[in-house]
Amino acid sequence: MIRCIQLSRLTSSRAFNDTVDDRAGGSKLALWGSYSPQCTVSKGRFVFSYCSHFYPCFHRRPSHLLPAPRRPNTLTCTKHPSGSYRTDWIKVTLQAYFARIDEVNLKGPKLRAVIELNPQAIAQAAALDAERKRTGKRSPLHGIPILLKDNIATLASEGMNTTAGSYALLKSVVPGDATVAAKLRKAGAVLLGKANLSEWANIRGTFISASGWSAVGGQATNPYYPAADPCGSSSGSGVATAIGLAAGSLGTETDGSIICPSSYNNLVGVKPTVGLTSREGVVPISSHQDTVGPMTRSVADAAVILSIIAGRDKKDNYTQTAPSKIPDYTQFLDVNAIKGKRFGVPRAVFTDDSITGNHPSINAEFNKSLDIIRSLGGIVVDPADLPDAHEIPDMGLTRFQVDLNKYLKSLKSIPTKTGTLEKIIQFNDAYKGLEQPKGYEGQTMYATSGYNSTYYDALRENYKLGRQRGIDGALKSYKLDALLLPSNGTRNSTSFEIHDALNALVLGYTTTPAAIAGYPIVTVPLGFHPDDTHVESAGPYTVFPAPGVPFGLSFLGTAYSETSLIGFAYAYEQRTHTRLKRLAYKDAIPKTQLQDIIL
Repeated sequence: MIRCIQLSRLTSSRAFNDTVDDRAGGSKLALWGSYSPQCTVSKGRFVFSYCSHFYPCFHRRPSHLLPAPRRPNTLTCTKHPSGSYRTDWIKVTLQAYFARIDEVNLKGPKLRAVIELNPQAIAQAAALDAERKRTGKRSPLHGIPILLKDNIATLASEGMNTTAGSYALLKSVVPGDATVAAKLRKAGAVLLGKANLSEWANIRGTFISASGWSAVGGQATNPYYPAADPCGSSSGSGVATAIGLAAGSLGTETDGSIICPSSYNNLVGVKPTVGLTSREGVVPISSHQDTVGPMTRSVADAAVILSIIAGRDKKDNYTQTAPSKIPDYTQFLDVNAIKGKRFGVPRAVFTDDSITGNHPSINAEFNKSLDIIRSLGGIVVDPADLPDAHEIPDMGLTRFQVDLNKYLKSLKSIPTKTGTLEKIIQFNDAYKGLEQPKGYEGQTMYATSGYNSTYYDALRENYKLGRQRGIDGALKSYKLDALLLPSNGTRNSTSFEIHDALNALVLGYTTTPAAIAGYPIVTVPLGFHPDDTHVESAGPYTVFPAPGVPFGLSFLGTAYSETSLIGFAYAYEQRTHTRLKRLAYKDAIPKTQLQDIIL
């Protein structure tokens, strides 16, 4: 007999899709807790069988929690009534969020955005309520529920896993909170739970595993069209935040993993400069490109969260280049920020539909956005091409083996004994039913090399391409303050038939220049695919494009230009309010309304 590996009640794989009723009261329960599988060994293999142990986060749901649905997402981080007359508003708010998650995560549309809920959340909320009454708020995030992508570590003693979506890391014991999680906790935020993601942050299969799918979490889908691609790899963070399953979330990005799901889910996303936010305690892909950032329903919310999670960390050398004093990014929320500034449009490659595969409506709306920039007093330089746009590659994979092995070595224990990348590959081959079901096979991208002279030569070349011959080159040549591009990059409906994955992804992908340069991007909602959009397959179970699926506008800048980019994004957001122009599809909108509980 080996140690049992607990599975969360909210584990979203197809194996765990039970509906639980309060038999005595006849009402549904929003549950947390865990499956405790009976683990046995048969011929050297794990055999999983399940017995459930549930812990209701609240008892019978009062009827007043179910008013007629209105707009489900109006309570952003900055609009939560923390000054409410209620002395238990944080606790009650969490109960409402649990109810909303219960409605749509594994029931109804089965969005599979949330992998796991924090079993300590209600107790923590009660303590934060008492603290607020006694001494006031710690920060603007005091009592605000935030979801973390499930590659961001949280205290093992709290009861949540950090799996990167893989059973190989289930019940592994992390040494402590990731630095960004610790900063949120110190600010009084409630770490509500873990969001689903593309397994291993989309770094596994022959064409990179399907967006939004993980073995632990199942296939997350977009709330704006049934079974639509949510993009990834921060898929669950995007889906959950879009429909108010949390006030905001954290995602991670190596190349596109914050910006793309923010774009597809009608959100604001900030991909910070590499080094502005610590990656300590985050399952890595590439230390040269990885970064952690907020995904929110408003620019103001993103500014609040970024102000808290940014800053130097002795455990992450890259943060030593960050400003010694992190500003309050909310002070740059200026409706006049665009006035008099110069914005360039790198047309070559990035707006060529024959390369990007984008729906024509994206470029049409993008061109309209340029007129809005002009109406706000901005100067648009069009075109303002990157000097070497056709040569921009992506090398995020080359460091995966070294960085992942270092992370695995830091874990206190790994019950599956998968302490190296090689052993993870073996685990996946041994448990194909869990890790490589039909349509999600392949792990050839795991097999990356370590550090060598070729690697460092490529790194230096990439920095030049992304910086001097890329973003910085264009900014300097055209005397620009920022670049503008549609947030959507290459999305090919036949992508699962493409074998040269990197070439297919990189050419025309908006986020890649900033990825290889380590530079920031801020995306805001731009528009929606028209209702007559032809629906195409995007993977084993998802579709894209599809009617109503959102897309965004990206502001790109040089290193540590977040202060400017946030201001530009805010000015554009306040003029357009694009996010409010279309709701998620009906079944994806939870009926539980926060306003009716805490106001």
